[in-house]
Amino acid sequence: MARSIDSVAVLGGGTMGLGIAGACAQAGCDVLLLDVSKEAAEKSLDRIINGRPPAVDDPAAAERITLGTFDDDLEKIADYDWICEAIVEDLETKRALFDKLEPLRKDGSVVSTNTSGIPLRDITEGKPARLRQDIGVTHFFNPVKIMKLCEVIPGEDTTPEAIGALSAFIGGRLGKGVVNAKDTVNFIGNRIGCFWMLKGLHEARAARQAGLSMEYLDLLMNGPVGLPPTGLYGLIDLIGLDIMDLVGKNLDVNLPKDDAGRAYTSFPPEEQKMLAAGQLGRKTGGGFYKVTKLDDGSKKKETFDLDADGGAGAWREAKSETLLAAHEDMGTLMFNDDAAGKFAWNLMGGTLLYAADLVPQIADDVVNIDRAMRWGFAWQKGPFELLDALGPKKVIARLAAEGQPLPAMLKVLNDAGAESFYKDGKYLGRDGQYHDMPAE
Repeated sequence: MARSIDSVAVLGGGTMGLGIAGACAQAGCDVLLLDVSKEAAEKSLDRIINGRPPAVDDPAAAERITLGTFDDDLEKIADYDWICEAIVEDLETKRALFDKLEPLRKDGSVVSTNTSGIPLRDITEGKPARLRQDIGVTHFFNPVKIMKLCEVIPGEDTTPEAIGALSAFIGGRLGKGVVNAKDTVNFIGNRIGCFWMLKGLHEARAARQAGLSMEYLDLLMNGPVGLPPTGLYGLIDLIGLDIMDLVGKNLDVNLPKDDAGRAYTSFPPEEQKMLAAGQLGRKTGGGFYKVTKLDDGSKKKETFDLDADGGAGAWREAKSETLLAAHEDMGTLMFNDDAAGKFAWNLMGGTLLYAADLVPQIADDVVNIDRAMRWGFAWQKGPFELLDALGPKKVIARLAAEGQPLPAMLKVLNDAGAESFYKDGKYLGRDGQYHDMPAE
């Protein structure tokens, strides 16, 4: 039986919860927003209206939001079609909340958890069959209002009707880009994106020792490759070293034993020192970079040189770097044998190969992986689109020359005698055949 969503109960008024509540209210839905106290819920509503950025385009949309608390108002979820849990990222806390809400919700309602890394199977283990059939993961990216991506993940028992209702509402009513992922650690975007970041810290260490500046390494990941201007160090400054440390610990526990990402779940020594010192990024006034506003109104940008003072690190004036001609094009850069080329191949090439080996583990096709990285991490091209730009046959030849095994999807392409992952508006499937592109 088809299900429709016209009203939403959001449990948790933190950054993600208020973002989801605001998006649903802006889309014309009646929204119930519950938090630990009336004061916390009121603060969330204020951020929905007056935050930077606000979670709604029109402040009047927030009038559709009813506030409440977990203790006093949880039974009101019985009136809502979608119950979206967005509380703290703690397994036992989530499981305890689902125990409370399950008897209260109406038949035909759908449920989701907005976890970014906790497997759904761990949340629902031993829970009633009705909950297991009606629940999925809805992993929005922050800020919800701005970011296009939402990963939707079913559990083993989730019905097609329940996951279909979530996908249709989020993609249609909310206008998000829905990506179909699987119940694996960090799903799609964070699995590949965090691999790139954590591996990047290790590869950058070798590149710095080869004479490349931190600014130049960030520049290499921007123009030639098509990643955002933050590059590697700038992106981690934005996220926070403390968050990346937690990500690494989670990956260490949950990654498959033979996963390539296991080599990078801990920081190199220099970043370990920064973490211990509380030098975490923008949230602490500076991490790898910091910007200071001077008395005359101008700004001074500095770089924390990780290798200064014998590895102790020291602040210096930021360098203004310009790419060498040999590094301006991705194809030339990644097959160049100098330090920049080795860094680009080891980091970006390694990430593309990692992604190519994750089908069907994290997604059933290359399209969902490419969309996740474009919509969630603002890559200009997804991993398989980048492989097409490099030339898959050229990549395969290099791997053969180095005695490296072919990742799963490159093997599919090679065995099929195909030249690219995308052709004439179609994509290459695991069966070696081209298929029509799924609607966005």
